Amino acid sequence: MSERRAQSWPMRVFGLLSRINYAIALIGGVVLLATVIFILVDIFLRQFADRGLGGSDEISGYVIAGVAAWGFSYALVERAHVRIDVLTGQLPAASRAIFDLAAAASLTFVAALVTSYGWRVFHRSWETGSRANTPLETPLWIPQSIWLAGGAWLTVVAAMVSICIIALMLMQRFDTVQSVGGIGSEVEEEV
Repeated sequence: MSERRAQSWPMRVFGLLSRINYAIALIGGVVLLATVIFILVDIFLRQFADRGLGGSDEISGYVIAGVAAWGFSYALVERAHVRIDVLTGQLPAASRAIFDLAAAASLTFVAALVTSYGWRVFHRSWETGSRANTPLETPLWIPQSIWLAGGAWLTVVAAMVSICIIALMLMQRFDTVQSVGGIGSEVEEEV
């Protein structure tokens, strides 16, 4: 039997989520790098040409917010979110899986809640034509839509991780739950 067939569907779904989020993280990195170059050009022009591009501070703020919103889902699949495991590290795999599910479900709930509030803000900005009170007068729906999409993606990824954990628990693959929703550790990665 091929390795792909031997792997359960929750692990295939999680692998797909990991690959998609890796690509998103790479895109975010390129966007951050482009922003740094933009800022450096702006600084250079201000210093040597007495004229800058303008708006680098505003644009960089929007970029950081957008990259952060999209980066949260990458952190989730890489198990890089901070969790305290004083108690759970001592529990058997089945008990740890319950805590992992509670953490993933809680993140899904919070991400959905924040995204729903973000939708209201975005919708109001869109309807009223709100603009930033800056020289660029950026229509606020533009950066808000990027942030909102990142929040919605986090909600989807967290929900899918929760579903994968539930499926693995039903299959009684409690040790595998750790690799999907457990606490990542540097010690574990080195082994």
